[in-house]
Amino acid sequence: MSTPPDGLPVYRVLTGPDDAAFCRRVSEALAKGYRLHEGPALTFDGERVIVAQAVVWGGREG
Repeated sequence: MSTPPDGLPVYRVLTGPDDAAFCRRVSEALAKGYRLHEGPALTFDGERVIVAQAVVWGGREG
């Protein structure tokens, strides 16, 4: 598959609280064929850690 599924963009930045739901979103993107682009960025909003993780379309063979 040379383009991302479901009309998704080639480059995406996933953001959210550092929790299980965020980890699932990143895992789902990886399962679809995206790959991590560098490491995550972290910040603290006064109550919780917020994460941003860029992913780029890598496609899947076969």
